[in-house]
Amino acid sequence: MSPAAPPKAKCPICRKPVTADYRPFCSKRCADVDLQRWFTGAYAVPAVEQEEVSDGEDEL
Repeated sequence: MSPAAPPKAKCPICRKPVTADYRPFCSKRCADVDLQRWFTGAYAVPAVEQEEVSDGEDEL
């Protein structure tokens, strides 16, 4: 039994096969589309704000 070939990576924008020059994308166009999405806020890293824990010293 031969080992299975690893799956081919696909561009996260258009799902075409990835090229080495633009990895993880297939082309400069898809890389630019991804960059534009970051610039415009289409992608965002969620943040969970924690409540401040008071040690009681500020409440005089």
